[in-house]
Amino acid sequence: MNTPPKIAPNFDWSALDTVLLDMDGTLLDKHFDDYFWEQYLPEHYSLEHDLTVAEAKDELRRRYQQVENTLDWTDLDYWSAQLGLDIPELKIRINHLIDVHPYVPDFLRYCSKSGKQVHLVTNAHPKTLAIKLDRTDIGPLFNRIICADEVGLAKEDERFWHRLEQMLSFDRSRTLLADDTEKVLRAAEQYGMGFLIYVARPSSRKPPRFSLRYPSIEYFSELIPQPLRRSPHGASHPA
Repeated sequence: MNTPPKIAPNFDWSALDTVLLDMDGTLLDKHFDDYFWEQYLPEHYSLEHDLTVAEAKDELRRRYQQVENTLDWTDLDYWSAQLGLDIPELKIRINHLIDVHPYVPDFLRYCSKSGKQVHLVTNAHPKTLAIKLDRTDIGPLFNRIICADEVGLAKEDERFWHRLEQMLSFDRSRTLLADDTEKVLRAAEQYGMGFLIYVARPSSRKPPRFSLRYPSIEYFSELIPQPLRRSPHGASHPA
């Protein structure tokens, strides 16, 4: 299947005061989450309940769909209770797969040096957030970190963004949101978010798929003015 054509971002940094960034798939490689929920957890669930891995995958997929786009979907305590497994412990066992996308630290530093307020805004459960921040070094690069659990709604709900505005006191017309989920971007668009960016390569193991509706990027280097771009590993490109 052909990927849709890319809508390139086109905005003036001087028109922004605030940058809101999703975590999984946006800043962090979604391969960890895909592997955990689609392969690693079904394998353990199959052993616990005497099922084949294929049967476990089918059952878990049905359970996932029942709570998709709700806070339960990302609630590790919910899944531990539902499945009879210690989900945080299972995640910690494969935390070596947690990785930051290329250019993310450079982008976060650029935003801060440009005087922008930079906030991490994630649907992830606080326990998941703790595991991932412990494995990466990006936590100190944010002005504030907000979990949907703290807001009381998932980001796919337009009301989330109204509550978040009250919590962070930003001007929606001068705020940029980057996310790898179009449902989240649509909710933010309905709310009136000024600038929206779709992250088209959430997993390093899958090809990019550009949005038909929103400006898309593969890497955050695309949002850094060209003279300031750096390599994925932090070394400057040759002039």
